[in-house]
Amino acid sequence: MSRLLAILTLVVSVTFAVSPFFVTSFAGFDPSLFPVPQDNPPVQPAGYAFSIWGLLYVWLIVSAGFGLVKRAEHPAWQPARPWLLASLAMGTFWLALAERTPIGATVLIWAMLATALVALFKTPKRDRWWYQAPIATYAGWLTAASSVSVGLLLAGWGILEATPAALVALMIALVLGLFVQSRVMRAPGYALALIWALIAVVVSNSDPLNTPVAGLAALGAVLFTAMLILRRRMGRDNAA
Repeated sequence: MSRLLAILTLVVSVTFAVSPFFVTSFAGFDPSLFPVPQDNPPVQPAGYAFSIWGLLYVWLIVSAGFGLVKRAEHPAWQPARPWLLASLAMGTFWLALAERTPIGATVLIWAMLATALVALFKTPKRDRWWYQAPIATYAGWLTAASSVSVGLLLAGWGILEATPAALVALMIALVLGLFVQSRVMRAPGYALALIWALIAVVVSNSDPLNTPVAGLAALGAVLFTAMLILRRRMGRDNAA
């Protein structure tokens, strides 16, 4: 059973990575899918930020390949595998769904996030760069993406104006992100992915300047950076 899980994790890592080739070039939700079209919404990070998917696809495949070849039966790798497998399996279908329904895609990406977070909490301390780090970075980016989806729905259905919707989404990302990172200080990749996303939100709201959104995103980036600095200093103190 352990080897089968390892094989399936590698398979879905590959299907997840190749899924973009089976959709028309996705660059965010189609504005026309919303009752209130979302053209250049302030909640969305600058386009360059989505290049992180290239890193995630490759890293997750390499991780799964290493896990199959070197850690297929290792007990420390087993607890996280089913949860990562579930997240990546859902992720394989996310882009196809996102082309059709923002609501369905939002529900699915939150399910992807929930399972990815469980996987992260269950990763072992050993094989950090092979296992923990790619899952942490993936979960961190999903935290940002899931929150952005909520902001788009709030604005796209006219529940809030674009700027308040973006602020709500950022608060969700910050509260959830700070909670998770405080529980897994051993996994800085989670915070680094969020910092990447938050800086991209600052960039996207710098011209024209949207001070509330850019300011809150910048504050979030500072908070996560401070957590990583604190973690590093605590590690040094413990080693002394």
